[in-house]
Amino acid sequence: MIQVKKLLIGLALYPLTLFSQDNKPNVIIIMTDDQGSIDVNNYGAQDLYTPNIDRLAEEGLKFTQFYAAAPVCSPSRAALLTGKTNLRAGLPNNVPIPERAKKTGQFGLPANQVTIAEMLKKNDYRTSLIGKWHLGHREQNLPNAQGFDYFFGHRNGCIDNYSHFFFWDGPNRHDLYRNNEEVYKPGAHFTDIMVDEVKSEIDRNGNNNPFFIYWAFNAPHYPYQGAAKWLEKYKSLPTPRKEYAAFVSNTDEAIGKVLDYIDEKGITENTIVIFQSDHGHSTEERAFWGGGNAGPYRGSKFSLFEGGIRVPAIIRYPKKIPAGGIREQLAMQMDWFPTIAELTSSEISENIDGKSLMPIIKNKNEDLHEVAFWQVGTYRSDTSQWAIRKGPWKLIGNVFEPSTSERTSELPDLFLVNLDEDVSEENNIAAKYPDKVKALLNLHKRWVENVRTEMGINN
Repeated sequence: MIQVKKLLIGLALYPLTLFSQDNKPNVIIIMTDDQGSIDVNNYGAQDLYTPNIDRLAEEGLKFTQFYAAAPVCSPSRAALLTGKTNLRAGLPNNVPIPERAKKTGQFGLPANQVTIAEMLKKNDYRTSLIGKWHLGHREQNLPNAQGFDYFFGHRNGCIDNYSHFFFWDGPNRHDLYRNNEEVYKPGAHFTDIMVDEVKSEIDRNGNNNPFFIYWAFNAPHYPYQGAAKWLEKYKSLPTPRKEYAAFVSNTDEAIGKVLDYIDEKGITENTIVIFQSDHGHSTEERAFWGGGNAGPYRGSKFSLFEGGIRVPAIIRYPKKIPAGGIREQLAMQMDWFPTIAELTSSEISENIDGKSLMPIIKNKNEDLHEVAFWQVGTYRSDTSQWAIRKGPWKLIGNVFEPSTSERTSELPDLFLVNLDEDVSEENNIAAKYPDKVKALLNLHKRWVENVRTEMGINN
């Protein structure tokens, strides 16, 4: 009788937590934009304040060799949502503005691709996208046609966070939508609006209906627009680190507000939270030529050197993943798709490239990927930057590195490195190991030809 009374008291005090435990887990993917490889305290940054992203790492598991599928926005996001390499997802490069898309024929993520949202929707999840889309502008390429029940955010690659205009190519245009309806919130910081939208979506689903929220930040992508209090905090740092740091901490603060809200709702134990940057930091002019930090890694956004594709990545799921874990195995952005499928008991209907991360989460000595492939630009290897990694060996073709004051030398067509011996990719050892170059080059060619055949690419 005493035990029954205790149970009834527990139900009265914690109804949300107890009733939610046997439900399908909620899923939140947090994707930051242009965040540097080590730009989280937990990943090595000494001059940033990121307590909430750190909290995710401390309460979950972080990866130290986690790779974006591409060093640029649209292909990276396509790979995340489909579980395929960007080539197999049908998106070799960034989606241009609508006017240019008509000329190039590159309209965005093909409508026949199956997204995480579509997979989870079939499993009775409510699916929402809050933030950046950048995967197409035609009706059939927009979020609501790609499995999302609800969309609030912008369609282009970035917006001014206060006016919500896109100023960076073609005609200036207002770019803020709720589903297909244009909405106006001038003066309100986009990050603050997103926090309210995420909370609203959590509320909309109640505590017995599973939800999937893809929260895609427009930060710390340019324009750097952190709140005044963060600019004040970092005023002693030089430009552009000061402006970049303020935007990172502004983003971290927003993440913290949502994590606290999950706690308040009593659903933390049954909510999977995934965090990842879409690729390395930007050194573009509009980013003040930098601001982010790749630490020991060479390269940045647009480059297949480590600094362009090695990113911070974390998963927290208290119900099944112990806190404080670290995994050093090679893992990739496409792996979130099958990992989520496994944890939510959802059915994968496509032949994907990703592999569930659960085997290496359960066993730190397990390996996941024998070989990893990248290509960005086109489906032709002679006109595109590409890379392959097998074990510690990495070969980059048509090497590209954004101009920096530190590096002005010409880059070779083929760059070979052993990452165990040279993680900073300082020395090209292709001439020293021609047999290794040949073997990796053949693997890459075979992979590209298979992809081209599958996608029906003839030119």
